[in-house]
Amino acid sequence: MRRFFKLLVLCIAAGALIALITLCQAKLCFEGAESYSFFVGDTSKNCREVRADSHAALKKLTLTKVCGESAEYTEFDLESYLQSVNGEIIFVETLSDSVNYYCKADLPYSVNLYGESINLHVCVRTDGVKVGSPIIFGGY
Repeated sequence: MRRFFKLLVLCIAAGALIALITLCQAKLCFEGAESYSFFVGDTSKNCREVRADSHAALKKLTLTKVCGESAEYTEFDLESYLQSVNGEIIFVETLSDSVNYYCKADLPYSVNLYGESINLHVCVRTDGVKVGSPIIFGGY
């Protein structure tokens, strides 16, 4: 009976460890977004966008080959977010309808743009902000 109890405790501990690892993998790059998307595929050339509802972290657990994430906000404090992810703006691109910030940050995805490792792209427009890691695939 004692051996059974030890085995039961060991199985429960192993299950808890697996659940913890799974939950860590479900951590999102962006919180509190109005909408959330995942980019799934091997590279930016073959990735597809998978939209998530209010349960984006759970949706992430069901996906394989996630190569990026994006989120949309009506309001977004770029400076505060950069501080929270140890981010740094590398270059800025100003277009007629938006300003794009390409950054380095403590985020899990990255691409090489113009010789720089970029893993955060923030697109600011008058009607909202879209953020992506490593970049916003598919435009905005």
